[in-house]
Amino acid sequence: MKPSPFADSIQPSGIREIFDLAWGKPDMLHLEVGEPDFPTPLHIVEAAFAAARMHSGYTGTVGLPIVRDAVVERLKRVHRIDVPVEQVLITSGAAQAIAAIVYAMCSEGDEVLVPDPGWPNCEMAIVSRGAIPVRYALPASNGFVPDPDEVASLITSRTKLLVVCSPSNPTGTVIPPDVIEALVTLAREHDVLVLSDEVYDEIVFDGREPRTTIQFSDDDVAAVWSCSKTYAMTGWRVGYTVVPTWLVRPLIAIQEGSVTCVAEPCQAAAVEALTGPQHAVAEMRDAYEHRRNVLLGKLSEAGIKCVVPSGAFYLMLPLDPKANARSAALSLVERGVAVAPGTAFGDVARDALRISLAASEETIAAAVERIVAWYAETDGGLRA
Repeated sequence: MKPSPFADSIQPSGIREIFDLAWGKPDMLHLEVGEPDFPTPLHIVEAAFAAARMHSGYTGTVGLPIVRDAVVERLKRVHRIDVPVEQVLITSGAAQAIAAIVYAMCSEGDEVLVPDPGWPNCEMAIVSRGAIPVRYALPASNGFVPDPDEVASLITSRTKLLVVCSPSNPTGTVIPPDVIEALVTLAREHDVLVLSDEVYDEIVFDGREPRTTIQFSDDDVAAVWSCSKTYAMTGWRVGYTVVPTWLVRPLIAIQEGSVTCVAEPCQAAAVEALTGPQHAVAEMRDAYEHRRNVLLGKLSEAGIKCVVPSGAFYLMLPLDPKANARSAALSLVERGVAVAPGTAFGDVARDALRISLAASEETIAAAVERIVAWYAETDGGLRA
């Protein structure tokens, strides 16, 4: 017996390669994984405990009504948009929502436009469906912002989805509203659905306001969010999506056949996260922004210039143009620093490393000292 050729063709994560090598090593400074170092706020944890004590069973596939209502209210509060509750689905994290949308929209041989560099798990979902990821460039020379004209040149009769991620993992870039609007318009003209990954929507810096792609269309965009990053709830696995009316029924069918429903105590935690005190959201965002500034300052002192991230909690460290990011990341593990190689995110960032700001300021400060010394000794990773 053999596995499906689609499953067999999924490439392992380049992030996990570094994580596995670095895990458990003494004095290792971890900046490779995008997981908040903050604990889940206590009021959220207590809500889950209370729910578990009362009842923990199956719920509706689309999620508990109280959770869907909380999503509607959150989008109204944060993004000033009104969405019908019937178009809201509660999912097992954002990753499952993205995979479900890919499965609902794509057949074997269809194409999905994905950002490069971009989150690798999205390509994994596409390949597992037998569809084809087609990468569009986010060049550092343009601040990791896409060019709508280049995206347009990649659209074919087989293109079903255009994936957009802002704020971006891995670059931290917030795509300007006019570019987002141009991409949505382009997708509409070609009958392509925009799949908008917005899990970092409230982690934006320098006084920016959170934005959503849905503001430009309510029938051409499927947007995905998560409690994971905003509320430090990665292990709770609660995401949510708002999709066009015509996509609701097939998405429910795929959801029912894959996860049935999200665990009831986790949904109770999500309600408290979305509707309860929000001060922790701002505190975590401000901490990430401060860490970004500390890191940028140390790198600037060493003569290393980076594209300034405007959101999420990542920074792309440029290497020598001829360096190989995977080799560089492996070399840094030997120096006691774990970072993600740009090769894990596509082709464009093969000469860059992703540094996560989701670690303590002390860890970042200690790591940047090792990185700067390594950078000088290896000519920007060229001799790694």
